[in-house]
Amino acid sequence: MDDMRTSVERAEILVEALPYIRRFFNKTVVIKYGGHAMVDEELKNNFARDVVMMKYIGINPVVVHGGGPQIGNLLKRVGKESKFIQGMRVTDEETMDIVEMVLVGKVNKEIVGLINRHGGQAVGLSGKDANLIRAEKYYLSAEKVKETPPEIIDIGLVGKVKEINAVLITSLMRDGVIPVIAPTGIGDGGETYNINADLVAGAVAAALSAEKLILLTDVPGVLDRNKMLIPAMDDRETRKMIEEGTIAGGMFPKVKCCLKALRAGVKKAHIVDGRLKHTILLEMFTDRGIGTEIVL
Repeated sequence: MDDMRTSVERAEILVEALPYIRRFFNKTVVIKYGGHAMVDEELKNNFARDVVMMKYIGINPVVVHGGGPQIGNLLKRVGKESKFIQGMRVTDEETMDIVEMVLVGKVNKEIVGLINRHGGQAVGLSGKDANLIRAEKYYLSAEKVKETPPEIIDIGLVGKVKEINAVLITSLMRDGVIPVIAPTGIGDGGETYNINADLVAGAVAAALSAEKLILLTDVPGVLDRNKMLIPAMDDRETRKMIEEGTIAGGMFPKVKCCLKALRAGVKKAHIVDGRLKHTILLEMFTDRGIGTEIVL
């Protein structure tokens, strides 16, 4: 009897997923993959299987990955300190060499290998491949005193996206390939830039007119002042929380890229807990979903 009840429950889960499978069929979903989900072996394999499953049921996943902990570990091993300003890594030339080596040479290939091992067809890309990510230098600004010009902060070889080669990505998806993108870009002079992976994911989602942008994090979603999850928030609420300082640090670029992607035509943006098993499937194919949904 218990076995029959379990079977019925599994069937009900599939039935619940059906309208969402139909809604997202042939649609593009951009996933920013990062945090704990990239270092825990079980979560890494679950992520790869979930992405492969999405492809097999007719959805077009595009993966943009981070690699902050891996970069930090290697920098520590070579005796170099990691420094962040407003959630962005300060990147000199030596750090840039390590960033590119870790993101493009190691992390990207590991993700591609996992997806392929679980039955998918993935191809790894960096911003240099076919000029996938054209970039320019990114400067931070900080207000020192009210009603005075903000301070301009140079954080080194950190870039912002100028243009995404969407044709390359769409041609790969048409051929049944899952693109896996490392967040490095190329400047007009051939220089390499380190770009925040959240911002790259948002730019890719906008360039592809994606149905969804999903950012994996190491928290349940966007939290209020009392550290309680906010299930949904709009542009006005988001800006208020940024001004109050409730949204700061690493969450700031995540929320910022969601808003930018939504204004560029992405249908929905979500910030979800990557520490949970099958977090992408829970967000996409269940009635309640998880994490924080951001809308305009």
